[in-house]
Amino acid sequence: MLGAPFSLCYNDFGDTMTISSLTNDKIKNLQKLGQKKYRTETGLFLVEGRHLVEQAIASGLCREVYTTDETYSGFPRVEVVTEPVMKKISDTDTPPGIVAVCSRPKPGPVGKHVLLLDGVSDPGNLGTLLRSALAFGFQTVVLDDCVDFTNPKVLRSTQGAVFGLNLIETSILDFIPQHPNHVFFGTDLHGGSGLEGLDVVPAQCGLILGNEIRGVRPEVLAITNRNLVIQIGEIESLNVAVAGGILMYWLKKDH
Repeated sequence: MLGAPFSLCYNDFGDTMTISSLTNDKIKNLQKLGQKKYRTETGLFLVEGRHLVEQAIASGLCREVYTTDETYSGFPRVEVVTEPVMKKISDTDTPPGIVAVCSRPKPGPVGKHVLLLDGVSDPGNLGTLLRSALAFGFQTVVLDDCVDFTNPKVLRSTQGAVFGLNLIETSILDFIPQHPNHVFFGTDLHGGSGLEGLDVVPAQCGLILGNEIRGVRPEVLAITNRNLVIQIGEIESLNVAVAGGILMYWLKKDH
């Protein structure tokens, strides 16, 4: 566990105390949240920048805000810190001046459209896929052996979409048979059928995308209802985030 508990006490704006010590216990705890181990143990993670902080607050997951702006009043529990302290907390070379401590979102009921990710390992790809999922109405996302969605690079790529999704970390091999009312589409570069024959899309469906190198595992492809491929020329394959956006759009649009 972390060396000292996160405090939910906040400053009275009439007598604001600025944290200037780089060895302050709260600051050391915030630094530890840069590591997946501590994010998992505490159920907490950090977001940086005004937009993500506002999204966190709106979602109800924000627990504390740390900022260099002494006039900030957008949340009841605020700690003011100096620029050097903010740089110590921040994961970026140019700190945005505001971070929020957030609680990990809890899974909810499975929606009609589900995106299932099988071993997506690149933070940028995962972040882009989560953003596209929210844009195209795939509001439930199943994560199986993927990069941690609270990774700072993932969070920046999502642009706040992580706060609007139902994120479920579980085995896809377990999830599919537990949801027989959904039709599951795998993606298979070598054995999938083209989108042109997909004229009717079920009201409840799942799209499965795989790891950047190996794709969707064979054992997962073996239990899908149908496997798809995007017909392309000149190059062998598309980036998983690009392919995912195309497929989610296709499965949601009117045919």
